Amino acid sequence: QVHLVESGGGSVQAGGSLRLSCVVSSYSYSGHCIGWFRQAPGKEREGVALIRTGGDDDITFYADSVKGRFTISQDNGKNTVYLLLNSLKPEDTGMYYCARRGGGCSSTFMMDKAYFGYWGQGTQVTVSS
Repeated sequence: QVHLVESGGGSVQAGGSLRLSCVVSSYSYSGHCIGWFRQAPGKEREGVALIRTGGDDDITFYADSVKGRFTISQDNGKNTVYLLLNSLKPEDTGMYYCARRGGGCSSTFMMDKAYFGYWGQGTQVTVSS
C-alpha cells in the first residue's frame, strides 16, 4: 500500500516562498517517480515537477512555467520529497498534490496525471498580488 501526505501550503504575497513536503509511506521508497501537480479552480491538473526517488543523484524534471523558481528535492532517509516554491506569482495559486508512479521518471509523465496511480490529499497554495 502506498500513502502520500502533503503539507506546507499556505497564503503568501507575490514574490514570497513556500516549501511543500510529501511524506511517502510504501514498502519501497526508491526506484519510483514522485510528481508534484497543481490544480487551480476551473482548470485541469497540471504537472509541475518530477523526481526519481532514491539514488545518489537527483534526476528531476520541471514544467517550463516553474523552471528557475521551483526546486524539487528529496531526503531519502525521511522518505520525503520537497517542493521549494520561490518568486511566487498569483498564477501559482492552486491545490498542490504529490503523486507516485512505479518505475522510471521522464518529462513525458508530467503531461498526464493518468500515469500516476497514487495521490495525496493535497495542500493549498494561495498567492496574493
